[in-house]
Amino acid sequence: MPTQPSKQLEVVPNPHPDRDYEVNIAIPEFTCLCPRTGQPDFATLRIRYIPDQHLVELKSLKLYIWSYRNEGAFHEDVTNRILNDFAAAAKPRWIEVVGDFNMRGGIKTEVKATYGKRSDLSS
Repeated sequence: MPTQPSKQLEVVPNPHPDRDYEVNIAIPEFTCLCPRTGQPDFATLRIRYIPDQHLVELKSLKLYIWSYRNEGAFHEDVTNRILNDFAAAAKPRWIEVVGDFNMRGGIKTEVKATYGKRSDLSS
């Protein structure tokens, strides 16, 4: 039975909640639809976060990202929605989501959204 897209982000316990460390996730095959034209928009998503008590389980993240494939969304909106959903599920100390969208119509878009307080980890 094939796996289906899902809007549910699952979390697992952070084995090291006593320290700040950064998790970096790259998703080079993100796809959503342009809400005006219905044409696909492609992007690389980069998620950086400092976990608190939980980590986002990566298979659930994959299925969550897959759920946008047939959904119309402006670049700015989808980047912020992913940030909001991730923050609500994992409650990280800090998170940054970057949507680096491929050029379309001669325009390249990169959207960066952040939440929480950044620690003194180097950028």
